[in-house]
Parts: sequence; C-alpha cells; structure tokens
Amino acid sequence: MFACLLFAGVLSSKAFADGARDRTQFGRSITIAPGDEANDVTCFACSVRVRGHVMGDVTTFGGSIVVEDDGQIAGDTTSFGGDVRLDKGVKVAGDITVFGGRLRRDAAAVVSGDVTAFSGMGWLFLVFGLPLVILGAFVALVIWLVRRLKRPAIPVAA
Repeated sequence: MFACLLFAGVLSSKAFADGARDRTQFGRSITIAPGDEANDVTCFACSVRVRGHVMGDVTTFGGSIVVEDDGQIAGDTTSFGGDVRLDKGVKVAGDITVFGGRLRRDAAAVVSGDVTAFSGMGWLFLVFGLPLVILGAFVALVIWLVRRLKRPAIPVAA
C-alpha cells in the first residue's frame, strides 16, 4: 500500500515538474531567453519571443510569435490573429500555422513540418465573426417568434 502511494506521489510530482515549465500568459508577453527552456508556451492577447528552446508547442491568440537568435521550437507553432517571424538560423521541428496574420520567414530558417498561412483579417471574420452573426440572427428570430406568440388576440368587431 505504501509503495503504491509513494509511486503515485513520484508520478504526480514529475507531472507537476513538467507543468511548471509550461508558460501561459494573458496580456503579458513571454520571452524564452537564450539558454532557457520551456515545454508548451501559450499566450492570449500577447506575443511570444523565442531565443532559447521550446520543447513543445507555441500558440498565440491575438499576438505574434518571433523566433530569433538560433531559437528552436520542437513542436508546432500556431498564431491566431498575429504574425510569425522566423529569423536566420532558427529551427521549427513541427508545423507552422498562421491564421489572420503574416508569415515572415528568412531563407535560412529551417521548418521540418508543413507551413500554412491564411493571411488577412477576412479569415478571422469568416471563422469567428460569421458564426456570431448567424447566432445573433437566430436569437433575434426566437425572440421575435416568442413575442408574436405571446401577443393577446384582438377580437374583430363584426
């Protein structure tokens, strides 16, 4: 019994140790300095600058990703509504996806995976804005129908 508890404790502490190397921010940019390492990096309404080594994925929502000074990303690089810039000598082992932003890539940057770029803000409206417009129209239709059905009937004089 004690061995099982000890084993579970060791496994959970290992999971927390790896989770401690994840970096997630909202509204405050993240910098991975030269010689620094991180697992997964996620940024909401902020940017990520990688000069060190990211062993997992880098994802931004409403922010840019800049990989410079021999920075390395072992996983995927994804930016929604922001640009991705890859300088000379950087390495990205996974895929790069830029949605609603621009990809600026030096010819000497190494990307092992697929590169997909949907440039321009029109894509963001198509994916996020159009469903909200349709949902709003549906809610307006339901409200109109409920109000119409709840109106009292007015008798017609003969």
